[in-house]
Amino acid sequence: MLRALSGLTTRGRCLLAAGIAAAVCSFVLNERDLLRVAIFVVALPLLVAAFISATRLRIGATRTLRPQRVAVGGNGEVQLELWRSGRLPAGEILLEDGVPYALGTRPRFVVERLPHDRRVALRYPLQPVLRGIQQVGPLRATITDPFGLCEFERELIGHSRLVVVPRVVSLWGLPSGAGIGVGDDGTVRLHAGQGEADVIVRQYRQGDDLRKVHWRSTARRDEIMVRVEERPWRGGTTVLLDHRAAAHHGAGPAASLEWAVSFAASAALHLRRAGHRVRLVSEHGATLADTPGDGGDHYDHVVLDALAALQPAHQRDITLAGDPAEGQELIAVLGTVSTEAVHELTQFRPRGIRSLAVLLDTPTWSAGVSAPEQRAAATEDSAALLRAAGWGVIVAGPGSPMPQVWAELCRSGARRGTLIGGPR
Repeated sequence: MLRALSGLTTRGRCLLAAGIAAAVCSFVLNERDLLRVAIFVVALPLLVAAFISATRLRIGATRTLRPQRVAVGGNGEVQLELWRSGRLPAGEILLEDGVPYALGTRPRFVVERLPHDRRVALRYPLQPVLRGIQQVGPLRATITDPFGLCEFERELIGHSRLVVVPRVVSLWGLPSGAGIGVGDDGTVRLHAGQGEADVIVRQYRQGDDLRKVHWRSTARRDEIMVRVEERPWRGGTTVLLDHRAAAHHGAGPAASLEWAVSFAASAALHLRRAGHRVRLVSEHGATLADTPGDGGDHYDHVVLDALAALQPAHQRDITLAGDPAEGQELIAVLGTVSTEAVHELTQFRPRGIRSLAVLLDTPTWSAGVSAPEQRAAATEDSAALLRAAGWGVIVAGPGSPMPQVWAELCRSGARRGTLIGGPR
């Protein structure tokens, strides 16, 4: 009863107090008619509170995210289903689902009558503007009676996980001779059986053609094995992403870090779909994702999920203990880098292996300009140091189209250091 009384609204409490006052006055004045009115006035909010308290326990709901992985700027949808499992009718229900500001506005629904024999379907859109692992929920229901005397809040559903991946831009072309990863530009080597009489097999990966299953090896090893046919062998490419908070400017979706993450995602997926093994590493050489050059879309999701969960690092500068690309070709997406950071990046890189860099002119993300004549002096110095070490460098500003930056990067052997794009 105490829990039921806790749901009384201000109107219900005032009506209850008025009924008690009328009952006291009826005893003082010896008025039986006033006592009857007082009993009715006191009983009404108590009965309503007991009724609402009983019906709120018989309401269920489900939430479905479609899809569960959405790109920044894409569209998603949340589907809710509400039903009543008890025989008692439910009053008016106000539903409010918790939606972070990065996913859109918080939806509210009013269900006046909840039928017993079917489910009520509700939908609302999601429009994510910022990548990350977002939590949708909880779904709260406020149940009220038609007189507004009593209301109860109840959490129907907890949190649901939504992965907001970075925006991926379509790119064209590859750096000439890219994909070898050992310095012998344009050479193609065969990954053959090295004289084995039997076929070469490996473990099954999601997306492999089931027609290539080698049943004899599968039966012998008690796991699915597939044939590896002779084909041109390609080395890998390492994409290095500088995600230090101190290296970037701006906030929210327009920050330079978000541009860098989106470009790294676009480059990694473009190279992987071209048949390259792609390693995605941080500015300290830590592996964020490692994907083969074959297989299905599962490996694209590995890259995107790793970047969706990526948070700014708090280290002030770059420190490496070796070559971050481990002998592969390197494409570095860099924020503001000091002379010491450039030395860390270049000292372990052999000159015979391709090293490319997209250097963000991060001060322009705060100033709102991106013209070459307004480029920061520190950016120019860093670009000059990288070029002197044999790197191909493209400087990008906030208005730089990613496909054009990539095209210039592919041609960086002939044209280096041009700032792409004008003011936003």
